[in-house]
Amino acid sequence: MTTAQALLFDLDGTLIDSMPHHHEAWVGWHGRRGLEIDADGFFISTAGRSNAEILADMFPQASAAELDAMAHEKEALYREIAARELALIRGAHDFLERARAAGLRLAVCTASTPENMALAFARFGIDGWVETVVSPADGLRGKPHPDIFLEAARRLGIAPEHCIVFEDAPLGVEGARRAGMRAVALTTTLPAAAFENYDNVIAIAADFDGLDLAAIAA
Repeated sequence: MTTAQALLFDLDGTLIDSMPHHHEAWVGWHGRRGLEIDADGFFISTAGRSNAEILADMFPQASAAELDAMAHEKEALYREIAARELALIRGAHDFLERARAAGLRLAVCTASTPENMALAFARFGIDGWVETVVSPADGLRGKPHPDIFLEAARRLGIAPEHCIVFEDAPLGVEGARRAGMRAVALTTTLPAAAFENYDNVIAIAADFDGLDLAAIAA
């Protein structure tokens, strides 16, 4: 097995326990429009994708300005909730500190918006834990496209096969697979069964306290 040189972390549901808040925001957003939502199915099909991609599929006839306004409304709902309730995933800070002390290169690879990232970074200082943050705000496609992961590897100067991705969503794990990267799946949002068909998954855990850094990076 190829030794790891870099660890790439999703943000929502991986470093921060935000997915319940995004879930609540999407349900509220649909409710405002009188739209029905299969909340569980919606998450499985959209987690890791950018709002622009999600909403373009939902409203193919909408203009770019309309899509942007809808995305801003949903994210404003999320931030109202997150400002009060957002927390870290158990063990996240300690795990990243140990990884950095071990000489591993670190990045955040997220579909989050700049405003949402700013909220999490201001609250927890996550941007200071890593060397770079990559997102669709950089003009890249969201997951399951591999773009965000490949750009992080490029910035860090590490070959994809030496990168390990940490994700809580199947689309993120698929993005890692397409990038030629192994992945660690956290069951913070979905059960382990959601990741059983991905041959690039090397470990599954409930949170970072359940992960062995030495074994993963070996």
